[in-house]
Amino acid sequence: MKIDIEAERKEILNRYKLLIKSYKRTLSKSDKELIRKAFDIAVEAHKEMRRKSGEPYIYHPIAVAQICVEEIGLGVTSIVCALLHDTVEDTDLTLEDIKGLFGEKVAKIIDGLTKISGVIDNSSQSIQAENFRKVLLTLSEDIRVILIKLADRLHNMRSLEHMKHEKQIKIASETLFLYAPLAHRFGLNAIKTELEDLGLKYTNPNEYNEIALKLKATEPERKKFISKFIEPLKEILAEQGFKFKIIGRPKSIFSIHNKIYTKHVAFEEIYDLFAIRIIIDTPLDQEKSDCWKVYSIITDFYHPSPERLRDWISSPKSNGYESLHTTVMGPEGKWVEVQIRTVRMDEIAENGFAAHWKYKDSGSNERQNNLESWLQRVREMLENPDPNALEFIDDFKLNLFSDEIFVFTPKGDMKQLPIGATALDFAFEIHTKVGEHCIGAKVNHKLVQLNYELKSGDQVEILTSNKQHPKEDWISYVITAKAKSKIKNSLKEQRKKIAEDGKEILERKFYKYKLDFTLQNVNDFCNYLRLPSSQELFYRAALENIDVKDIKAFIKSKETVHKGGVKKIVAPKIEQLVTNARGSSNMLVIGDDMQKLDYKLSPCCNPIPGDDVFGFVTVGEGIKIHRVNCPNAVKLLSNYAYRVVKAKWLNDHLISFLAGIKVTGTDELGLVNNLTKVISSELNVNMRSISFDTDGGLFEGTIMVYVHDTMHLKRLMENLKKVKGVNNVVRIDEK
Repeated sequence: MKIDIEAERKEILNRYKLLIKSYKRTLSKSDKELIRKAFDIAVEAHKEMRRKSGEPYIYHPIAVAQICVEEIGLGVTSIVCALLHDTVEDTDLTLEDIKGLFGEKVAKIIDGLTKISGVIDNSSQSIQAENFRKVLLTLSEDIRVILIKLADRLHNMRSLEHMKHEKQIKIASETLFLYAPLAHRFGLNAIKTELEDLGLKYTNPNEYNEIALKLKATEPERKKFISKFIEPLKEILAEQGFKFKIIGRPKSIFSIHNKIYTKHVAFEEIYDLFAIRIIIDTPLDQEKSDCWKVYSIITDFYHPSPERLRDWISSPKSNGYESLHTTVMGPEGKWVEVQIRTVRMDEIAENGFAAHWKYKDSGSNERQNNLESWLQRVREMLENPDPNALEFIDDFKLNLFSDEIFVFTPKGDMKQLPIGATALDFAFEIHTKVGEHCIGAKVNHKLVQLNYELKSGDQVEILTSNKQHPKEDWISYVITAKAKSKIKNSLKEQRKKIAEDGKEILERKFYKYKLDFTLQNVNDFCNYLRLPSSQELFYRAALENIDVKDIKAFIKSKETVHKGGVKKIVAPKIEQLVTNARGSSNMLVIGDDMQKLDYKLSPCCNPIPGDDVFGFVTVGEGIKIHRVNCPNAVKLLSNYAYRVVKAKWLNDHLISFLAGIKVTGTDELGLVNNLTKVISSELNVNMRSISFDTDGGLFEGTIMVYVHDTMHLKRLMENLKKVKGVNNVVRIDEK
């Protein structure tokens, strides 16, 4: 295909002009010059490069800058950084060049956006986790790194169709694992929703398309219902003098999929498929009272569900989200979620962090403090990052997606904590020293254990003692990243001190058996006992876990090696595992060259032929096959992409695989008999087990059957749905 360079040049300039036009604030002459300078440098640096789609590469940085401006609301520095974000990584420009041209601030942000290159040898580490860690660590210096990274990821997800299938799955998994939760945490609701939907589109295309088609098919009926629901509300709100707009929108495909997956319900059974949003235009000092007035009007018309009221106006979420949510019984006996908020609240809810600062001077101090206190918590957690990048990401992620509870100190100060937080979490939230010396707590004046789970509204008093220090089991008592991080650091310090004593103990034992206490001998002894480090060796020596017979056996093994009797045993590397795992199996072909290798089917998701799968090279058990929508897949594909291999089913073997089916419905006479008839009449299906429970006229059953592939299983499930009394049939993963 012939490339029209002139047409592309015009298009690049048009996109640049659109970017400048999108910037709503007034640009000074120096700002315009700065952005133009960044644009010219980026165009020059990327001039030979093209994206997978065949387009000029420069389209991508311009699109990222456009998202920063239009969808996040960032300023000039961010536009400059977005335009230059790939230059250091992909072109001849260095960080020093950027610093010289644009100053230290821009260079620091670009450095945060530049990936770590090279290979990490330690098999427990992941380059991707290191990159996540690097991005998160820059958060304490400049929050714009994360926001530009989110814009970059959003544009990559929007143009993901041009990538190879395995690359699509890897990038989409990373997005669901870390980037969507980050967008949520910064209050970027619109971006979070789009990232989740696009993530699902590539990790589970069948379910995504199925839900999208059902949403499209039910759209006319939904629109009709929404207009019927809002008609009387419009009249009365206008009568009361409110300036307002009402939006009816379906829930995101991802949230519908989550509900189907976690609650085991069919699409048709989800009662709150869509939400009505009422946005009122009202002065800041009347926001709270006016939102409650609107709530009162709605509940005069429709009966609310008392347990479904959520008041995030009196107590906003820590990402700044404010809204009043209620679920009411609408026409035709359908539950409808109604969200009530003001124009300001809506802008913050959709556009998050940057919108927050737009309203910084409007007297909303408490709201600003909530966001600032969350950032402060993040910064505290980042002060002592876990050296293991994977653990660090896990800890950080713990608090990204959790909703909050509100608890009080004895003096009545309010603290926000994630749902599931314990008394010990609260102690660390007050202060690190309070947490470390915590011996118990009083909740609402009653003595409770450290792992007592707090509820919203609890008043908590922490009891301390200077003799108390963190214990190993405390890690399982807490859920906040801050508490986990502080406990781990304290335990490491304790281990370090104990290990120092252990070093002297081991040295004495070595000399007793005429063994030189050299670094080489210590390392060899570590390897012999298969311990990860010399510190662990000294720690165990202090606890008297290193026996005299261990040292004697070690000396003997050294003598044998010295005589040439035994070769040193080295743990096989991952590449060797893949190479060694060749052999007998014919059901799957694995790897880029689609070889027939040995594998095991992972019990966590129980894949069967026809499922979209990937191979994962484990350290001790060869290659394990997982479904792409396995509960563990997102984490594996995000953090250990270098250990993932392609896998594809071959269709010419009728081998049976075990699959589980869950059946629910109303208890009918002869129902179990009818179900077993359907199963036995299905060709080549054998039933391994069947168990049923009935309670108050309802039944729930689990059937384990042997099938050949997903089509075989799907056909069986469709036939089971036709049995009288059956409401729902879903596949389950557990054996």
